[in-house]
Amino acid sequence: MTAPRPVAVVTNLDDPTADLVIAELHDRGIPIVRFDSGDFPATLTCSAFIGDDAKQWRGSVQTPTRTAELGSIRSLYYRRPSGFAFPHLDLQDARFAAAQARYGLGGILTSLPDCLYVNHPHRIGDAEYKPAGLAAAAACGFTVPPTLITNRPDDARTFIKHHGPVIFKPLSVPLYRIGGQAQTVPVEPVTADEIDDSLAGTMHLFQAQVDKAADARVTVIGNRTFAVRIDSGLLDWRTDYSTHTYTPVTAPPDVERAIFAYLRHFGLVFGAFDFALAPSGEWTFIECNPSGQWAWLEPPTGLPMTATLADLLERGTHAT
Repeated sequence: MTAPRPVAVVTNLDDPTADLVIAELHDRGIPIVRFDSGDFPATLTCSAFIGDDAKQWRGSVQTPTRTAELGSIRSLYYRRPSGFAFPHLDLQDARFAAAQARYGLGGILTSLPDCLYVNHPHRIGDAEYKPAGLAAAAACGFTVPPTLITNRPDDARTFIKHHGPVIFKPLSVPLYRIGGQAQTVPVEPVTADEIDDSLAGTMHLFQAQVDKAADARVTVIGNRTFAVRIDSGLLDWRTDYSTHTYTPVTAPPDVERAIFAYLRHFGLVFGAFDFALAPSGEWTFIECNPSGQWAWLEPPTGLPMTATLADLLERGTHAT
């Protein structure tokens, strides 16, 4: 009897969202191989061969407790693995080793035959660029707020005066440590007189503040959408979850069409979309996170997102 094909879950050790999906798959009797690519080479090994009569990669990825044959993986749930680290090497050698790991192990994991990626790491990388996401959103038919990305102080001041009120948003979200605590750069209002010449030092994103009555998070898993209205009274609802009220809603048909056009554009099968909901009812696109969180919305709404994601990974194909 042929052993069932496993699901691979690539994420860090502390990922309660992945834990939920793994538990659901385990209850269904689906074999799972979980690993963090950042564990390479300390506790993770890989060997792969192609050539002669092998037209696809043959070999395996091995952890202390699991082995996954590369050709047998039915689906790969790529969440939030940690980075490669070589603390025993000097800086130059560590940089070289990390590059070999990224393009070697990383390249193999992105070339698995007959595997459904949720999502493919390369597609995640493409979609994480905010300028690309905003351009795709506009092309797909979403309403997009007036946005300026610049390192020119005069252009920023002009934009703010013309489109105010305006908010500043980071283009990426690196973590800062302040007093030993991890901090992120918040979304904040900005005025023209706050712009100085230091802005020229790097790129900045400025966006017209949307007049909103609430926010919405739409989580898309395969061909299913789970839309939740978030009432918080906050400019950035992510700054205080204790203020939230959650209500399942249905996205308007034109928004749904744009959502799936956006996913096709980037080759994604999962996306966490954020919208601002105007008092008039209009939905304005804010962003789509291809690795966004969703599990905290399930208990207060009863939406079956864990089961739906497990269905997708178990099936190993993207149903249409």
